[in-house]
Amino acid sequence: MLEECTTAAERFRGVHQLVDRWLDQRREMLVCFMDLHEACVNDLEQLDMTRVNRFIELLMDYISAGHFEVYPQLKEEGRVFEDTQALAAAEKLMLRLEPSTELVLSFDEDFSSPTRCQHYRTRLPEWLARLQEGLTERFALEDQLIQRLHAVHEPLAHSRQPVA
Repeated sequence: MLEECTTAAERFRGVHQLVDRWLDQRREMLVCFMDLHEACVNDLEQLDMTRVNRFIELLMDYISAGHFEVYPQLKEEGRVFEDTQALAAAEKLMLRLEPSTELVLSFDEDFSSPTRCQHYRTRLPEWLARLQEGLTERFALEDQLIQRLHAVHEPLAHSRQPVA
């Protein structure tokens, strides 16, 4: 889709739509996280593990979309706008995202099957606290990526012509 853009304005609009959909995924995942957290607080022993599975599905979809769709398009937008400073800052931000990615993958591994979910059930509140901390930091970093590689280019998107 974005590869076919011929102007900076078209690319900007396409990336903007992609980021909006991704942020909607983030909101959906956070609602699920809060629901799961509340269920853990209310009665961990009676927790329906399908809630855990749903949260993992949304979390992994969100993380994957960031890594494989959004981040590459944000970087491409930085290249299109020849924003070398933003690209350098983005590389540093991307490195800082790795710990939270590893945290998410570890959580997924611990709760990847019904047997493992049952086995690690008592660890779930601790895991959710760790995820809350890691995801809070991740969201702040991702928001910086969006600002540095996308939002700042809005005025330029309307003044530039063809994309190389």
